[in-house]
Amino acid sequence: MEQMPLRRVMPDMILLPTGDVLIINGAARGTAGWENAVEPVLHPVLYEPRKRLFTVLNPTGRPRMYHSAATLLPNGRILVGGSNPHVTYEFTGVDYPTDLSLESFSPPHMDERFAYYRPSILSVEYDFDESVSYGQYFGVTLAMSLSGLDRRLMVTLVAPSFTTHSFAMNQRVLILHVVGVEQVLLFGYRVTVGAPSSPNVAPPGY
Repeated sequence: MEQMPLRRVMPDMILLPTGDVLIINGAARGTAGWENAVEPVLHPVLYEPRKRLFTVLNPTGRPRMYHSAATLLPNGRILVGGSNPHVTYEFTGVDYPTDLSLESFSPPHMDERFAYYRPSILSVEYDFDESVSYGQYFGVTLAMSLSGLDRRLMVTLVAPSFTTHSFAMNQRVLILHVVGVEQVLLFGYRVTVGAPSSPNVAPPGY
C-alpha cells in the first residue's frame, strides 16, 4: 500500500519498459459515471517501484476524465485521448466538454538528456518466422553511443494494451535474462537473451 501524492479516481495506469508505472488522467473527486466527477487531475505521476518513489510530472492542459484512454506506443511515448463525462456528446455548455483529441506524452526516460544512453534496436534475430518460442534464446542487435556495454543492460519484453476505465487486462512487462553481450561494431552490440519459459508468464501474442 502506497500513499499517492495526488487524489485521483478513474486514472489510466501504464506499465513502462523501464518497469515504472505512469498514472495519468482522472479526476480528484467524484466517481466514474455520467457527470459525477469534478476537478480533473492534469498532472501525471510516475511511480518507481524499486525506489517506492512517486514523482509528479508536468501537467497537460486538457481534462481527461471518464472514458479517457492511454496506450504505450512502440517508440516509448504514450498516446492519450478521450474524455466524455456525459450521457451524450456535449461539446459546449458544460463544465467538462467531450474531448475527442489525442495527445502524445513523453515519460521522463524519453527526455533528450538521456538520448546518449538510449539504444536503437537494429534487428531482432529469430529462428522461426517472426516469432519467438518459449525458452528460446534470441539475439537483439542494437546501436548505442555509450561504449563498454556490459551485462548491466536490461532488456524488457512488453505486451502492449489499450488502457481505459483504469484497466488494461493484458498489460505486461517482462525483464528478460541477458545471456551475453557481444560488440559487433564500434557502437554496435548483439545481446543474447532468453525468452520467457511458459505462457503462464507471457501469454501468446504480439
